[in-house]
Amino acid sequence: MTTEIKVPRLGMAVADATIIEWKVKEEEQVAEKQVVVVIETEKLKYDVESPAAGFIHILLKEGDTAPVGKVIGLIAASKEELTTLPETAPAQAATTSETSKGQATPAATLVTRGEGKEKIRISPVARKLAEEHAIDVIGVTGTGPGGRITREDVEKAIAGPAGAVEGKRIKQTIPLRGMRGSIAEHMHRSLSVSAQLTAMGEIDLTQMVKLRKDLVDQKSALGTRVTYTDLLVLALAQTLKEHPFVNSSLIDNEIKIWEDINIGVAVAMEEGLIVPVVKAADKKSLKEISQTVKTLAEKAREGKLVAEEITGGTFTLSNLGAVGAGYRFETVIINQPESAILGTGAITERAVVRDGQIVIRPIMTYYLTYDHRVVNGAVAANFMASVIKLLENPNLLSINR
Repeated sequence: MTTEIKVPRLGMAVADATIIEWKVKEEEQVAEKQVVVVIETEKLKYDVESPAAGFIHILLKEGDTAPVGKVIGLIAASKEELTTLPETAPAQAATTSETSKGQATPAATLVTRGEGKEKIRISPVARKLAEEHAIDVIGVTGTGPGGRITREDVEKAIAGPAGAVEGKRIKQTIPLRGMRGSIAEHMHRSLSVSAQLTAMGEIDLTQMVKLRKDLVDQKSALGTRVTYTDLLVLALAQTLKEHPFVNSSLIDNEIKIWEDINIGVAVAMEEGLIVPVVKAADKKSLKEISQTVKTLAEKAREGKLVAEEITGGTFTLSNLGAVGAGYRFETVIINQPESAILGTGAITERAVVRDGQIVIRPIMTYYLTYDHRVVNGAVAANFMASVIKLLENPNLLSINR
């Protein structure tokens, strides 16, 4: 009996997935629940396991895109059955995002080569990529079934040794797709749909540095090594409870003030940024927040986050100090549909005036971007005043709530 390998539904959102890597070869024998393919949606990578034991037949290649529920491979119970399986996915099941809209697209399109009107088979993904990079597909050799030009064929043409743009030699071309492309689209859309304004300033962390040192010394007793990110999440959770307008979203011309306080913590990865979410942060102790942040960050870097761990955020923290960004200010972009995001720089020693004297203090920069349609300047200022008060007087934090 043949078993289908389908693109799974990852969370509530219905999104197309790109096939990143097949972990097995065509006709290879696989075990049930063995990871056979890695797919990527706009927010995460996901390991797809084989639903049964048998011999694998790959229908869609690496780089192809498919909607939720699309069959991308088959598992044959025997080698004899393997020989009876179709070579490619059915033409009516598209491999582009148009399928999710109910529009059928063929697995390959045709273009004309020369005056003899010879037809060239090329996948929709490859054709789009070729158009974006001004690649003449007539000169590209197809390595797919029946000589079809695949995405990989076009990428090789883009990265060819003679490649140059305006006299500049190309060292590498990185297609803007998958997570990297989704981040680019999300950031651009965020700026286009909201009125974003950024407030910047400095926070004296003299007392916080002392507290954090004490907490690190208690690592064995606490069962976790507390970071400044953990303390920031705790302070933000406590403050958002007092300033509900900052913990809101503008949806369908209505401001939704959220009961839940779910704080996203930006994690930097090679291919971009991902924001796992600390759910119910206001109900967690510092120890629970620290353990949750560490678990989510580790899963993010290993590509093991699930949809529920990156959705449902109501406010985002981007602590660039954690990656050694130094003394800096920048305009962080809101993670839609939230109404605000706080960015922080590294803690650096700065000369400041205290009681008429110039002294050295550990200073952290901050930059709060907020949607002016929802949060006005006074609300943002009051919110940051409360955050600063907690961070400069950490004895006010409810560490063991």
